[in-house]
Amino acid sequence: MRAFEYFEPKTVGEATKYLLDLGETARILAGGVDLIPRMRKEEFKTDYVVNIQRIEGLDRIDYESGKGLRFGAFATLHALEVSGWVRKGYPAFYEAIHQIASVQTKYMGTAVGNLCVGTPASDVATALYAHGASLSISGAEGERIEPIQDFCTDYRCTSLKKGEMVTGVSLPPMKTGEACGFANLVRTRADIAKLTVAVSITTEKDVCREARIAIGAAAPTVFRASKAEKTLVGRTLTPQAITEAAEGASKETRPISDLRSSAEYRKEMTRVLVRRALERAFAGAKG
Repeated sequence: MRAFEYFEPKTVGEATKYLLDLGETARILAGGVDLIPRMRKEEFKTDYVVNIQRIEGLDRIDYESGKGLRFGAFATLHALEVSGWVRKGYPAFYEAIHQIASVQTKYMGTAVGNLCVGTPASDVATALYAHGASLSISGAEGERIEPIQDFCTDYRCTSLKKGEMVTGVSLPPMKTGEACGFANLVRTRADIAKLTVAVSITTEKDVCREARIAIGAAAPTVFRASKAEKTLVGRTLTPQAITEAAEGASKETRPISDLRSSAEYRKEMTRVLVRRALERAFAGAKG
């Protein structure tokens, strides 16, 4: 690992100033689950490390009636997993964290850090897409709010500008009649997912009023299958409607072939996982 300078800001303003002044070779350290291994391999140039662990309030997890859940950039995956608000109110997000096999990853890693890596093979990011999350981003010009689907612009690329950092994530409260489903495909429990699907549907008398279908590891970024979502809205969620939506979602994927899976298999399994996730969500809505 190459030598670097180390900074411990006490405020968000101090951290963003470091990032602005130090430039593109400055990296934020939160849990370090992704950063440290990549620094050791020298996958990118790192001259400066800005540790945000001492910034007060970034580890908070709060819920407000009518507004929903908000958690900071240093809220660990473990803290989110054991939060009653997450477990009861955001089932896809809870399941995405709960099925992570590595205890060390959950105790050290953060959900925001996971998002900022920008990998499409993120169970956590896929679940947050399905829950309609938005990000709080701070920089020299103040704070801005960005929908999660606008954050990842390409493989390992985000919309963050020079001197900006994500300070928190907000999730709207679950609506009456809303239910979620989560499904992923792995070789072993500890492996990175070959494919991930998370859905949220809001129903009224078995008719779909709103749908979100998020897919990970089947395109350069996690994405929402917007065309498939539209085919569900206004329809009774019959097996045929669910099958048609699953087939439509498969057509929206742009998978690659790699060591973990082939593009053809990912496309085929998208249909299977989307159908399963929608069936689970619909069963939950009826229950």
